[in-house]
This record gives sequence, structure tokens and C-alpha cells, in this order.
Amino acid sequence: MHLSAKRMEKISTHFFNTRQEKVKRLIDEGKDVICLDIGSPDMPPPQHIIDTLCNAANDPQAHGYQAHNATEALRHAWAEMYHREFGVKLDPNQQVLPLMGSKEGIFHLMQALVNPGDIVLLPDPYYPTYLKSVLFAGGEAYFMPLLSENDFLPDLTQIPRDIASRAKLIWINYPNNPTAAVAPLSFYQEVIQFAQEFKLLVCHDAAYSQIYFDGYRPTSLFQVPGAEKLGIEFNSLSKSHNLAGWRVGAALGNEQSVQTLLSLKTNTDSGHFLPILRAAATALTQDQSWQVERNNRYQIRRDIVVEKLLELGFETSKPLGSFYLWVKVPRGQSANQLADRLLDEVYVSVAPGGVFGQGGEGYFRIALTQPKERLEEAMGRLEEAVSL
Repeated sequence: MHLSAKRMEKISTHFFNTRQEKVKRLIDEGKDVICLDIGSPDMPPPQHIIDTLCNAANDPQAHGYQAHNATEALRHAWAEMYHREFGVKLDPNQQVLPLMGSKEGIFHLMQALVNPGDIVLLPDPYYPTYLKSVLFAGGEAYFMPLLSENDFLPDLTQIPRDIASRAKLIWINYPNNPTAAVAPLSFYQEVIQFAQEFKLLVCHDAAYSQIYFDGYRPTSLFQVPGAEKLGIEFNSLSKSHNLAGWRVGAALGNEQSVQTLLSLKTNTDSGHFLPILRAAATALTQDQSWQVERNNRYQIRRDIVVEKLLELGFETSKPLGSFYLWVKVPRGQSANQLADRLLDEVYVSVAPGGVFGQGGEGYFRIALTQPKERLEEAMGRLEEAVSL
């Protein structure tokens, strides 16, 4: 009996699920595996966020269903954060929709907006959910190469006009996953101009907008005047506030898209857990100074790993945002083979670039989500592997 819907043939089990299963088997066998594959922060959130969660969980009235657009306090908190960080004003009731993590919103937005046959412009390499959600909706992807010679920014002038004219929306993502590239304001201005010309919705995944180094500050799409009417930006507390497992994100911007996504959510979930909503509002509005020390830790980790990679002959650079490194595979090797070898021989797990699309071939991604000492140990093992 074949029970799966035909559209399930368009998606497959996520690479990281399979990789986690293999890592678990090795750990069960007593192997000391260092995971540098998934971008899950290793540091806990600040205590005041946890305290809010615990106090709220002790409220007898906090355990029932919640509204699909969360609480008014949380919507206002997201709007407050955008005004504080980016100087952007958003209507918390019409332009802000809290999510159960941005991944949920990204996938559901494509189901809400994309019709069979619609073209969606995707970066390549890409966060896998972009493509899987488009395919599941029956859409067609047109890939925009992210090349090192163009600072991993898509060249919009290379998109054929007939493709752009038929496209419904365009995805961008900076600081970028997986390349860790950042984008200047001029790029967002170019994207908005392109969207205006071809009547596209701009979807910007800004999950790493509060992890940055060396004095750099990431840009919101909405810092381009009028962009909130042409685009929707996804944000998340997973990375910015070390709350990956709590599943808290938001879709912000274009009112019609936000409200369409809300309409879908009323049919797919029953709201989030109130203590998490209260803690998220605390995270967004109370003391943010701790992020400076957190980002400094990531920067120290970045410098240690980049220095060792360069010493070993790998090609990479010091990113200004996110907590990833995008590393070129030595000539004559494949990323998959190298990643498998590192895991099988020295028990270091990295993500081969092909996981993120054809444009990722020839690279692998390292997540700086281990303590400094573990990263140093991982680099020592990497040196051992390349010398064999």
C-alpha cells in the first residue's frame, strides 16, 4: 500500500536529520563527536528570559490555547525591536506575525502564496527550506548563483527578463546561510527597485541580523524607504537570543502577505505556549547588552578557526555576520567525501555544501557553535585528517 501523497516525492528527509542519526550511533558507540554541522547555539539565553518563562509557567491561567497571532505584547515587542535596531516603524497589529520559528513561517508562506507553476527566484546556495517549500506548493525555482567573485550576492542583471516577468517572488538572505556573506544597503535598494519593476514580493530571511563582528551592523530590508510595502522579512530568536529550541520567530512587513500567512496559520496550528510568548517579549524588550559579549565569543571562535584553516591550506575568509564559515574544498576532492571522511575518521561533523544546492558544491560549512576549546580540538583533528 502506497499512502504518501504524490507531492511528497518532491521533498526528502532533511540532510541534518540523517546526519544526526549517524552522529547518535557514533556517540552510542563511545565516540567523541564534535558537531560543527547544525547552526544551533551552544550558549543558553540570559537568566532573565528563563525566569520569565518559569514564572509564567507557574500561572494557572497560562496553559490554554493562545491566539494565532500571539499576544499584543509580543507583537509590540517585535515592532519595538525593529525600531530600536533598524530605525524602522511597523504596525504591530497588521505588519507583525509571531511564528513558531521562522522555518515554519517560511514553509507556510510558500503554501499560502505560490500556485502550481509559479516561478520563485531563489539564491543558490540556499537554506533548504526555501526550495522544499516552493516545490511542495507546486512552484518552480529559478536559481540565482551566489558567486565568490560577486561577494555571494545575486547578480539581478543576469536574470532573463521573461523569467523575472513571470516570477512571483524573490528570496534573499543576509547575513547569509550558508556562505556567511553580508549585503550593503545598496544591494537592498537594488532588490527593491527590481521588485518594483517586475511586481515581485521580496522575501528576506534575516535570522542572523543580530550576530555581527568587527564593528559591522547588518541591514534590514525595511531600511530602504517603502520596502515594508514590497517585502516580508523573517526574523528569529533562535540565533539572536540563543532560543533555537523554543521556536520563536516572526514575519514582518507587507500587510497582505502577513495577513494571508495568518489566515493559513489559523488552519494549521493552535497558537504557541503562553509562557514562551511572555519570555519572548522579555527577550526582545529588556536588556540586550549581553549580546555584545556573546558576539565577542563568536568572533574569538571565528578567528581561531579561520587562522587554523588558512594554516592548513583551506580557502576561507572572516565573515562579518552569522556564526558560519564557508570553506572551499581542496582541489580534486568532493565536499561529501571530505565531510564523510572527517566524521568517520576523526569524528568531526561538518555540512557539505551540496546540502545547500548545486551552488554549494565545492564548499563545506562550519558552525561556530561549540566552545573555544572544542573548536581547537576539532581543528587539531582536521589537521590530523588532512595529513593522512
